[in-house]
Amino acid sequence: MNSTTSQERSYSADDVGDIQSRLLDHRPIINAEVRYFVREFEEKRGHREIRLLENLNKMVPEANEQMLPTDLERMLSDVVKRLEAANHMAEQVQQRELEAQKSTHLQGNMERLKDEWAEFLKEQQRLKEEVDEEHARAVGQLSAQYSEKKKDLSKFPPP
Repeated sequence: MNSTTSQERSYSADDVGDIQSRLLDHRPIINAEVRYFVREFEEKRGHREIRLLENLNKMVPEANEQMLPTDLERMLSDVVKRLEAANHMAEQVQQRELEAQKSTHLQGNMERLKDEWAEFLKEQQRLKEEVDEEHARAVGQLSAQYSEKKKDLSKFPPP
């Protein structure tokens, strides 16, 4: 018989490390599974995107046929006519405005209105200053009342 049997066999440090890595280290297997999953996902995603693009490619011509009128020239001529009418009306309004500005009567009224506006702005400024002063006084009074209340509260001991 052999002096060493299968039960008495001694293991080297390399053998123990190899056995441990096979039992506990699953990274190579997990990495392979992850690569497989990513490859499958990308293939399915690519097919899905191709289908979406094909659907869009079909929908665009259909939408163009439904949205765009068949008689585009007639529609454009109507738009041009409306724009010309709007331009003519704008020119008339502008002409009337120029005539109104030439009138001395209107110019006198405009000067008077400008003077009244300046007076109004001065009055508004004066009123604003009065309101600001009243506000400052009220804030001062409230601050004084608050300080007095604080002093009164400090006289009582905390609970």
